[in-house]
Amino acid sequence: MKSRKLFSMLAAGAAILSISVSAVMPTAASAQIGGIVHDPRNYAQNIMTAARTLEQINNQIRQLQNQATSLVNEARNLQSLPLTVLEPLQAQIRQTQQLLGQAQRVAYDVRQIETEFQRNYRSLSMTGPQRMLVQGAEARWQNSVGAFEDAMRVQAGVVGNIEGARQSIDSLVGASQSATGALQATQAGNQLLAVQAQQLADLTATVAALGRAQSLDAAQRAAAQAQAREQMRRFLSDRRPYVPGNARLFGN
Repeated sequence: MKSRKLFSMLAAGAAILSISVSAVMPTAASAQIGGIVHDPRNYAQNIMTAARTLEQINNQIRQLQNQATSLVNEARNLQSLPLTVLEPLQAQIRQTQQLLGQAQRVAYDVRQIETEFQRNYRSLSMTGPQRMLVQGAEARWQNSVGAFEDAMRVQAGVVGNIEGARQSIDSLVGASQSATGALQATQAGNQLLAVQAQQLADLTATVAALGRAQSLDAAQRAAAQAQAREQMRRFLSDRRPYVPGNARLFGN
């Protein structure tokens, strides 16, 4: 707008100058000695120079406008997303970890698992009294029942996290759709990936808890079979062997 106004003012000035010169031309022409002589060529060149200068100014103004627009777009692209769901996701992951940490008896520890299996599963003592055999079977049964209870607790916690994940997804999708720049859209996408990672962590915890319960149950059944064979052997060996005797008839 400013360049157009400047051009109009310059054109109006040139027109006024042309009228003024035309008005004094008869006097100048009649008084050439000691007077001012008008040169039409010089006047035309001055007008063309002024027009070219004005065009250059217009070009510079357009460049400045483009640069300003580019800076505004860059500022929008650098604006950070005002929404974050990192803390709720971390809280859900910590809750799942706490549930896994509450595992009963045989926990998620490599050394503890090796010790427990060496004592109650792998090398069963079949030479002890019947009372020790019953106690070992009871301990293994409690391990299995506790593992299934732990698995159900983890599953319940994971199901409870579904609502939180849904709320996070809704918020992030809405924020990405109303993003003003590339950075906000990228950050919304990264947080959606974080929600997916949290759900994968819950799935991993569920599979681990259920696998632990199934493994302990399978080990308990294998140990129970070995103990049943030993108890059957003892039962058969404790019975007195049959000794034939002399039979009497009622008539004798």
